[in-house]
Amino acid sequence: MGIDALLLQQAAASPVLRFYRWDGAWLSLGRHQHRWPRHWNRLQTDGLLKLVRRPSGGQAVLHAGGLTYALIWPNAPRKRREAYRQACQWLINGFATLGLPLRFGDAPTGRDDPNCFARSTAADLVDCYGVKRIGSAQRWQRGHLLQHGEILLDPPNSLWQEVFGTEAPKAAPSTIRREPLETHLQAAMASTWPGVIWEERPLSGAELQLVECSLEQFSLADSSEEIGMDATI
Repeated sequence: MGIDALLLQQAAASPVLRFYRWDGAWLSLGRHQHRWPRHWNRLQTDGLLKLVRRPSGGQAVLHAGGLTYALIWPNAPRKRREAYRQACQWLINGFATLGLPLRFGDAPTGRDDPNCFARSTAADLVDCYGVKRIGSAQRWQRGHLLQHGEILLDPPNSLWQEVFGTEAPKAAPSTIRREPLETHLQAAMASTWPGVIWEERPLSGAELQLVECSLEQFSLADSSEEIGMDATI
């Protein structure tokens, strides 16, 4: 996520799309989510997960058994609902061709739950059963947009219960092949945004060094039993 923040800072004329998976279970907290349940710190101390600060907004996301994406979009529509709509259309198109129709959620934003997947707002994508499949949050900087999203695939039920105190959402259908999913979604983005010329580019050594120097901003130093939420729309 430090790489995502760097790419937002360096945003040029063309959008950037990244996919990544996590080494072990991680819990990312939104940029303005400064209070969280104290037992999350205990879970980290016990080695069950690691906590990290996300550069985008929203509530806590458990990254385990899923796929994370980051879209950096220069000159995105300044109306946030429209930005979410356009920034998610490639996901709708991509999963539709895999037999999983998705639509935007309709729940209001709120401040009563620290779990991003506890509600489905107009920033999120749900399946035909109302199960939230993709949660997204944004960060705006100098007119450029960073949109983070977690694609829920195989959430671990026992850890989910320990973290959030509720049953984990159902796993994605078995028709959604896990490993080549990134390739399929890259093709969906290319067809949804045909005016963009996409090419793969590794990070340079200088960019990786900048990421290393900025890691402190993603550390978590305080905790509380109080719960707070910042809206993603």
